[in-house]
Amino acid sequence: MAPPSAKRTGFSRRAQYGVFIGYVAAASGVVVGLVLVLLSFFNPPVFAAFRSAVAEATTPISSGLAGLRRAATSPGSLADYFGGADKIRELRTQLAREHAIVTRARMINAENRRLRALLRIRDIEVTPVVAARLVSSTASSTRRFATLNAGRRQGVEPGMPVRGPEGLIGRVIETGFNSARVLLLIDAESIVPVRRTRDNLPAIASGRGDGQLDIRSAGSANAPFQRGDTFVTSGTGGLYPPNIPVARVTQSARDAAPGRMLADPDSLDFALVQRPFRPAPLPERPAAP
Repeated sequence: MAPPSAKRTGFSRRAQYGVFIGYVAAASGVVVGLVLVLLSFFNPPVFAAFRSAVAEATTPISSGLAGLRRAATSPGSLADYFGGADKIRELRTQLAREHAIVTRARMINAENRRLRALLRIRDIEVTPVVAARLVSSTASSTRRFATLNAGRRQGVEPGMPVRGPEGLIGRVIETGFNSARVLLLIDAESIVPVRRTRDNLPAIASGRGDGQLDIRSAGSANAPFQRGDTFVTSGTGGLYPPNIPVARVTQSARDAAPGRMLADPDSLDFALVQRPFRPAPLPERPAAP
């Protein structure tokens, strides 16, 4: 008689052991998950300490994986050799289109320097605490966090803003010895005071939890928002320094409009951790005679 084509698990003891180990691993995972959920509800401090310990243990691995990803996608990798001619033509077209914009920007900067000198306005420089890497971020969860490979040993403390070259990323909410947990701008609990660059309209940028932001007017009711409006931090509240790019409106609306972060945490290489901003005190008026 020909042997059966489909072998059952009872045919091999090794297959039986494999199925048994799989069931045990699945049951153990369910039990551990239930314990962590109950711990997060009934004892949040212990859960936060456990989460920090896990972040400390996994940060070196995440840093190594992030390095491999950057090596595969950085300039000079194998992917850059394909489509090089198209990229060169695109860059030449973009350079010709932006030459006039650069010239106009230089003229505006020169005029701004002259006006600021007349008004005797002094810029407040915020010195960064440390430059670190964002080694991981939650892209599919409703809560949006990122892990920074710098912690208390590097001077990072909760409440410090985190930014990248393109704009604001979020703020630190938890710190370990060599790692920190960053609340991203797109999280539902993130709120940032901003202003529109073209007319200084005050607004509030809050996270939606789905990868976008809600931008609402803070000054006037039923204020119009146009697609492409850019918003920067206003410095109100004393946490985020002013004039950091935050978001751009993606759809025209009134009173509230959806926006997109200018800085992408998933593609960011380095991030700067800054000290909380404190507005300069107003000069005291001389006493009336």
